[in-house]
Amino acid sequence: MTIGRKLAVTAAAAALTPALLVVSAGSASAHGYISSPLSRQAQCAQHLVKDCGDIQYEPQSVEGPKGLTSCNGGLSQFATLNDDNWGWQPQKVGSSTSFTWTITARHATTTWQYFVDGRKVTEINDGGKQPGASVTHSVNLAGLSGRHKMLAVWNIADTPMAFYNCVDLDINAAPAATAKAPAAAKKSFWSKVSDLF
Repeated sequence: MTIGRKLAVTAAAAALTPALLVVSAGSASAHGYISSPLSRQAQCAQHLVKDCGDIQYEPQSVEGPKGLTSCNGGLSQFATLNDDNWGWQPQKVGSSTSFTWTITARHATTTWQYFVDGRKVTEINDGGKQPGASVTHSVNLAGLSGRHKMLAVWNIADTPMAFYNCVDLDINAAPAATAKAPAAAKKSFWSKVSDLF
């Protein structure tokens, strides 16, 4: 191979390297999100909330350093997720609710954490296990009712990163009262008539 040809091959390889890094970084950012009840990013992906930006195409990509308390994981391209007034549809849930994650890259997991209005309500320790394609946790919301914001965090075992999801909740902690049957049933008109005979 001539020196000119070697230089051309080296230059081509150098030119392709940044493109390959961008492609691999993009595919590595696909991980997981809460799909039920619908998280903010799931609402964007399903076009239930408009003008969300890039998150509508990659709801699984809200990854940031562990220990954050923001819905967007510190990522400016997903800043919409931090706006509590964006038009999020509150999800009607009971006092004990199952939250299901759709996992697109199965990372070994330390913990799953659930916070309501900044207070931790549940933590599940997976001890470094790898999750399946779908993960469901039952979260106790007893003592809460009305509108609340939940922050759910998936902490990865072998990196300093975590995945962040916010879910807007409308919690009905007290079930609707059921009508009690009267102590003595009233007689119908026809039963009163039959009593005459």
